[in-house]
Amino acid sequence: MNRNAKWILIGCLIIVFFVFTGEELMSQCPMCRISAESNLKDGGTQGKGLNKGILFMLTLPYLLVGTLGYIWWKNKRKFTEEIMTESFSDN
Repeated sequence: MNRNAKWILIGCLIIVFFVFTGEELMSQCPMCRISAESNLKDGGTQGKGLNKGILFMLTLPYLLVGTLGYIWWKNKRKFTEEIMTESFSDN
């Protein structure tokens, strides 16, 4: 495994670790948190999934950018290899 792939794998593992081990993360603004807490105290259930929903919405842009970056990197590498083989085969 080359050096860049190793660092990418380590970074992905760290991100996955933090996403799946963060049980009680405070990702709400103060007003949303007060509203959710008062809803739960009054017997409501709307505040239970609020943190997980916010974290879910937070991870989607990172996954999208990471996927697009990976696809771009693979295509660039493939394109570079094609150019190198064509330029050396012409001689």
